[in-house]
Amino acid sequence: MANHRSAEKRARQSLKRQQRNRNVKGRVKTVVKSVRTAIEGGAAEDATRSLREAERQLRKAATKGVIPKKRASRRVARLSRAVARS
Repeated sequence: MANHRSAEKRARQSLKRQQRNRNVKGRVKTVVKSVRTAIEGGAAEDATRSLREAERQLRKAATKGVIPKKRASRRVARLSRAVARS
């Protein structure tokens, strides 16, 4: 446990960031899954709409530093390719 005031503050900040990052990652996983289910369901229009939202969430998470930018780009590329194939 933290003994100094500055260390206690850092611990509080760390917990806040951890919670925020967990929420963002959960949202990203949800939207990516919605794209995948739309592709499997064969609904091209729904897949395209879901892809747009997934790309937005992935890029936003990368901008905020929750996930690396290259990982976000790679996932967007793979999802777009999967939607184009369906």
